[in-house]
Formats: sequence, structure tokens, C-alpha cells
Amino acid sequence: MTMQRVSMITLGVSDLERAQTFYADWGWEAHAAEGSIVFYQLNGLALALFPLAMLVEDQARGGDAVGTGAMTLAQNFPVEADVDKRFEAALAAGATALKRPEKTEWGGYSGYISDPDGHVWELAVNPFWELGEDGAVTMPRGSEPG
Repeated sequence: MTMQRVSMITLGVSDLERAQTFYADWGWEAHAAEGSIVFYQLNGLALALFPLAMLVEDQARGGDAVGTGAMTLAQNFPVEADVDKRFEAALAAGATALKRPEKTEWGGYSGYISDPDGHVWELAVNPFWELGEDGAVTMPRGSEPG
């Protein structure tokens, strides 16, 4: 089994019902709901929504040690119009605009939103990456590190 992988991303949310409504309004379909956790099947991994207080307890650390916004989740798209459409759909579902989509200095197109719990999403076109029908990214091989 490869070590360089992610199997599941869990987002701590302050209000599970509100978070579920946001993602449903943004076009996501829940795969399963088991008690206080909601799962979404993604391409090759899962995303879960879990009440923040329960996540803190499950991690066995104090609530003041957790937060949001220090990382970015991303969706890549083949064309700029798709980024604009998903950005507007996120706003209509209740997201906050952090940075409207714009051309980037590196040749792409990118914008940022945050969900109602402050989880940051980048919506982007990267013309240097291959994007599969399912949204999976294949990065070209670059020079070896070091």
C-alpha cells in the first residue's frame, strides 16, 4: 500500500445540520450518515462532517488547540467558466467569498471561499495539470528534489 495518500478528510463543524445543508445546497450528495457524522464519497477518498466538540474529544485535546483556515481544500476545473460557476454556487449556498476568481501570476485561475465553519476551499484551473473526468489530478513529473 502506498504511503503517500489521504484516505479521509474530517471537517469539524459547529452545527452539523447547517454544514450538511450548505454542502447539499452547493451540490454535494451525502453517501451515508451514521449518528453524528456525515460521509461524502469523493474520487478515491472520503470527506466527513463531524461536530467540532466531538472531534476535539475524539482527538483527546483541548478545544482551544483546534481551529480552521490553516489549510486549504481545493477543487480543480478544466476551464475558468467552471470555476466561476462553482464559486457563485458556493456563495448562493452560504459560503463567504475570500478572494474572487482571477488570473494568477503563474498562469492559472483561482478564487477562495470559506464554508460556514471557516473551512477554506480554493476553486481553480491549473493549466499544467491533467484533470480526469472524475476531477482527479495528475501532476507532471518535475525535477527531482534535492
